[in-house]
Amino acid sequence: MRRFIFALACLAPGYVFAQGNLVLYCAPQEEWCRAMVTAFERKTGVKVAMTRKSSGEIYAQVKAEASNPRGDIWWGGTGDPHLQAAEEGLLVEYRSPMEKELAPWALRQAKDAKYRTVGVYAGVLGFGYNAEVLKRKNLPEPKCWSDLLNAKYKDEVQVADPNSSGTSYTMLATVVQIMGEDKGFDYLKKLHANINQYTKSGAAPAKAAAQGETLIGITFLHDLVTMAVGGAPLKLVAPCEGTGYEVGSMSIIKGGKNPKEARMWYDWALTAEAQALGAEAKAYQIPSNTKAKVPPQAPRLDQTKVIDYDFQKYGSSAERKRLLSKWDKEVKALPK
Repeated sequence: MRRFIFALACLAPGYVFAQGNLVLYCAPQEEWCRAMVTAFERKTGVKVAMTRKSSGEIYAQVKAEASNPRGDIWWGGTGDPHLQAAEEGLLVEYRSPMEKELAPWALRQAKDAKYRTVGVYAGVLGFGYNAEVLKRKNLPEPKCWSDLLNAKYKDEVQVADPNSSGTSYTMLATVVQIMGEDKGFDYLKKLHANINQYTKSGAAPAKAAAQGETLIGITFLHDLVTMAVGGAPLKLVAPCEGTGYEVGSMSIIKGGKNPKEARMWYDWALTAEAQALGAEAKAYQIPSNTKAKVPPQAPRLDQTKVIDYDFQKYGSSAERKRLLSKWDKEVKALPK
């Protein structure tokens, strides 16, 4: 019988006796997720089952599965839902030996979460517009958040739903921090009149603007860069009032069935080698490993008017729930 089991393991590389397994919940773009999975499998022999969803959707899934976790590692997506999950006891504390190579903003994310998450990349929030559509419709160039309220942009702006999209929650929290809560929600109510669709995915408005399906897409600038590098006639805008940014994060899910493999992924994903895969997959975020090369196309934090985004406050469970509930009642429920 022992010989039979040994033979099975040798004949079937994916067999449980031959290698480990990992269940990955992945939030960035599909191409980057798949590139990471392929590279990790080749390097470690661990078989990865990957599901790609938006940050808010992954958070909701991790929370729903808390009594019987199916996932092992949650990689990428805006840091706010990671921080909320950490606060709610859904994640495992882990300190990687790779910490010494990480940027201060990535380590600050880890410290705020009591080392239950860590920063893996950063990205600047903004919007982009299709220059060809703008010219054809003879519309003014938007340069600021306030410009998006222009009645000429009615049904010309697209943004994601902050309940499913970490990108859009970052936009919600950014507006509140820049304008104050009352004025911020007044702004979002007025903006609602110009929104043609609240998408599920944060990157979807970038694709829609690239294809001319919407004039303006509110999203992270790196998602727009991906489209522009591919030839889309997009103009990127970092709003004149200032803007927020994300610390894309990574977490080990508490109760996951493959904790050893989860730590293997965690350590590997923080290496310069792994983080270089982003640019190869045409993802232009800023890597958290200071030894990783920053893609020249990546929108830089130090070259943009970014606000002092309060990740700890706006990543807290109570604040996220409160703001999302208020947005549902006061903004999304408004008639068009």
